Amino acid sequence: MNKTDVCSTVAVVGILGLAYWFATPQAPRLSARVPIPDNNPTTAAVRASENTNQGTLIRGTGKASREPGNWPQFRGANRDGVAEGVIASSWPPEGPKLVWRVQLGDGHAGAAVRNGRVYVTDYDEEKKEDAIRCLSFDTGEEIWRYTYYVKVKRYHGMSRTVPAVTENRVVSLGPLCHVRCLDAESGELVWKKDLVADYQANVPEWYAGQCPLVDGGRVILAPGGSCMMTALDPLTGKTIWETPNPESWQMTHSSILPISFEGKRQYVWCSTRGAVGVDAETGSVLWKLPEWQVRIATVPSPVDAGEGRIFFAGGYNSGSMMIQLARQGDRIVPKEVFRTKPDVFGSDQQTPIFYNGFIYGVVPGGRLACLSLEGKRLWLSSEVNFGLGPYLMIGGKMLLLRDNPCELYLFEVGPNGARKLASRRVLDGHDAWAPMAFVNGRVLLRDATTMLCLDLR
Repeated sequence: MNKTDVCSTVAVVGILGLAYWFATPQAPRLSARVPIPDNNPTTAAVRASENTNQGTLIRGTGKASREPGNWPQFRGANRDGVAEGVIASSWPPEGPKLVWRVQLGDGHAGAAVRNGRVYVTDYDEEKKEDAIRCLSFDTGEEIWRYTYYVKVKRYHGMSRTVPAVTENRVVSLGPLCHVRCLDAESGELVWKKDLVADYQANVPEWYAGQCPLVDGGRVILAPGGSCMMTALDPLTGKTIWETPNPESWQMTHSSILPISFEGKRQYVWCSTRGAVGVDAETGSVLWKLPEWQVRIATVPSPVDAGEGRIFFAGGYNSGSMMIQLARQGDRIVPKEVFRTKPDVFGSDQQTPIFYNGFIYGVVPGGRLACLSLEGKRLWLSSEVNFGLGPYLMIGGKMLLLRDNPCELYLFEVGPNGARKLASRRVLDGHDAWAPMAFVNGRVLLRDATTMLCLDLR
């Protein structure tokens, strides 16, 4: 065979290969994700210089709204993604009414709302500052902004946590694990922590994603360093208890879930080495579940499925798992109820919702699905690929945001299926991954750089 024949043969094979590739259905779109090798600052001196900065408070012209209702933390007051209120079952051709729009730094941090104020953690790339912003729920105008210097590289966004707000305090966790507690009305600094310097925590890949919890008058955080979990006094920042961490269970993107079992409060959390239940009063470990680990990144939080049942879902071929807490003598033991394969149910990023005896969520591949408490998938919607977008349950209706393009959908859902009620493109950007907030008929949502307030009444 001469050179001409060889070249012709190679060309034909290449053309046939391309034709086959284009004709074959492709796998779902995946985001390229590689951990940042230098998430943690290189020297203690860097952290020390950042931590000596008391921050800057800038007052704006915004005024607090008189609208009733609160969404005080990640996934709402009960951390279950279920909202109270009434919304319309259809939208006008132009979509839901826009109340206001504001620009944010590149990130995926969702909002908390309390007493007519919207709180969001942000990052200013130009000034290299974390920023906790307080906005008017009526207009989006800034009431105040508290900032502090910290150098964060852009990598699939920067800020990605939801603050926790009480009547008089707001607690935030920045991308590199800086904690700030501010006066919720004035924005003045009350106390601060550095989970890396104070607890030897490791900043997770793609930055901190754990949303602070305020429960029982205490701030609950899971540093996963010198202590696994800690409870702090919201007025002073002083330690109430710490959970020992002899096996070095490290921080993930997952947030802490408070539950009640046998009349006692406990905190459930997913670390790098498994799930754990911690006594809310003492901080002692009640049970461990090393069988639940997610390869690469643990993002969804645990789900309280009632009566001592806890549901876990993950990405990266983790699937899902239901456990039942049981009493054995003086111990609490987690028993596996079922475990699903990844192609049955799982979640790459958002936390599924338990509602009226069933579990709803967007599974890997971007489809909406319903799971029974026995681990059987009852249906899988093929209508829309939502990607990694967030969702809420509002009065039996499910509000979902497609991540790219950024389209908002309203579905009626139940164990027998899902029916689309309305849809509309609401943002021109991409990577709409932040958890939504819902207060008095209004929803707060965002893409990578813009936040909207829409009226769904």
